[in-house]
Amino acid sequence: MQFEVLLLDAGLAAAGVGIVVLLRPLPRLRLAPRRRGALLVAAGLATAGVAAYLPVRAPRLEGPAMALDSIVPVYQFGEAHEIVVHASREAVWRAVHEVRAEEIRLFRTLTWLRSPHTGGAPPGILNPPASRPILETALQSGFVKLAEDPGREIVFGSIVCCGPRSRVKSAEEYRALDAPDLARAVMNFHLAEEGGALRLRTQTRVHTSSPLAGRRFAAYWRLIYPGSALIRRMWLDAIRRRAEKER
Repeated sequence: MQFEVLLLDAGLAAAGVGIVVLLRPLPRLRLAPRRRGALLVAAGLATAGVAAYLPVRAPRLEGPAMALDSIVPVYQFGEAHEIVVHASREAVWRAVHEVRAEEIRLFRTLTWLRSPHTGGAPPGILNPPASRPILETALQSGFVKLAEDPGREIVFGSIVCCGPRSRVKSAEEYRALDAPDLARAVMNFHLAEEGGALRLRTQTRVHTSSPLAGRRFAAYWRLIYPGSALIRRMWLDAIRRRAEKER
């Protein structure tokens, strides 16, 4: 995990402890005086604020050659996760397309924390219908398929920040966007044979079109990264469990 993310989390944790101390002093922690609680809140929020706006350091994600490389060769933010699956390629590919949000542990909890809503919120990737595959929901609510090699890789993307965010309807329209201050998020699932099993990888890359978009998106990315990474790991695990049930 990047230093900036850890620093932001540490700052928020310190601010949280400070709030607890303000509401209910904790003598055992030698933090009884409420003044210390206020200092903790202030120091924690200041630390989190600094961490949110530290300069962006572009990551380098390792992995095999993928279609994703030609779509987003340059990016300022990214994460990569993988899992080994003992099932046929066909079963894994079906699971990639058919797994539902209910099969992904903690999915609804983490997406609700990211975007709190009531039961009346419109369907979307952060509020998927129970009966519909999560990938299908994504492709019908803001994401567009950018490439697919059946049985090997699927790539899809969305505009996530910071200029005009009208929904794009095709891969061609997505690539042609040239508005300033945009952040394009692209995610894939990639499947490759490995030692008698299959390795399923997913990468998320975000390219920002200007320094302003990079600074604005950095604060958001560093805040949501821990939950985002956990969702992707649980998503891969749900695909594995579904695919391996077919054996």
